[in-house]
Amino acid sequence: MKEKVILAYSGGLDTTVIIPWLKENYDYDVVCVCIDVGQGNELDGLEERAKASGAVKLYIEDVVEEFVDDFVIPCVKAGAVYENKYLLGTSMARPVISKRLVEIARIENATAICHGATGKGNDQVRFELGIKALAPDLKIIAPWRIWDISSREEEIEYCKNHGIDLPFTANNSYSRDRNLWHISHEGLELEDPANAPDYDHLLVLGVSPEKAPDTGETVTISFVKGIPTALNGIESKASKIIEKLNEIGGKHGIGIVDIVENRVVGMKSRGVYETPGGTILMEAHTALEELILDRDTLAYKKGIGDKYADVVYEGKWFTPLREALQAFVDSTQEYVTGEVKLKLYKGNIIKQGTTSKYSLYNESIASFTTGELYDHKDAEGFINLFGLSLKVRAMKQQTIKE
Repeated sequence: MKEKVILAYSGGLDTTVIIPWLKENYDYDVVCVCIDVGQGNELDGLEERAKASGAVKLYIEDVVEEFVDDFVIPCVKAGAVYENKYLLGTSMARPVISKRLVEIARIENATAICHGATGKGNDQVRFELGIKALAPDLKIIAPWRIWDISSREEEIEYCKNHGIDLPFTANNSYSRDRNLWHISHEGLELEDPANAPDYDHLLVLGVSPEKAPDTGETVTISFVKGIPTALNGIESKASKIIEKLNEIGGKHGIGIVDIVENRVVGMKSRGVYETPGGTILMEAHTALEELILDRDTLAYKKGIGDKYADVVYEGKWFTPLREALQAFVDSTQEYVTGEVKLKLYKGNIIKQGTTSKYSLYNESIASFTTGELYDHKDAEGFINLFGLSLKVRAMKQQTIKE
């Protein structure tokens, strides 16, 4: 029997042309594995296409719930945002895909795993770090780093030369990655940071703020220990809440980000991300933490969230550091329970009120009216001690000048 290779298969031109290429260059039996992380109708017709291209088998694996519960929600709880803007949509999906590829490789007793990520991108790093962490014995094949194909036209020609007639054209389009959390766009006018995005042509999940309704919409999100549990009073799984928030947020032009980011491999790249539901969810979670976490914990957690984002972006999900950071984050979420109301209006998210039985906001203390728990006179001694080092330094400098 021939050895088997597991191909991370999307059904697009790149991963389709890899099937005959693997058979020709390695003489493997190719087992295609398409991982469903919520990319919708992109999965239609994949089995026929995979087998027509020479695959011996196709798995379509639905991991949406695992993706949301075990990868998305931990990032929400961490407040993980890469370079202040990117909500890690692709970054969070790669480790769950890698995990399932390894699981199928074990079932099929495969020798290798192949992916279609390019040699310039982040995904090659994320896929391969995940596979190495979970299955260090498996061979990894990255065709884009070793073959001599350099364009869509050449890919299509390669298929024709191998008797494979596929419904692909060499038309120019955006390079996109979609899952339940977001969709990313790269290429075309976005390759020049001097160009404005063509939102009329580009957007998939929603509309630009200019085209959003003139009337806003209020949503209420409930959390228990940092995990979203209900939307507008209706209890639901986190995945369903994100799905509904995508619909509502997209309608109101929420969560469109144009960013020039620093890739793991060293270059800067420009892309547009649509994350309507995720943006709303992160904003709600942040508002709730403001009410509940003490000052020192909130400040320290901000640094942890930034580090967590870097770790996830770099593909280091299955590492002791990520697990240790998660342990800290989870401990901070013990009392992050409550309800957040937000108004969505033309790309804006406007607070409408936050409540929690664990709120540290005390009206008796915070009010301008003097209460029993705060004596204005106490502030004088505090300021004297708090500013003592400043005063001593200023006195010394004054003495030196004299």
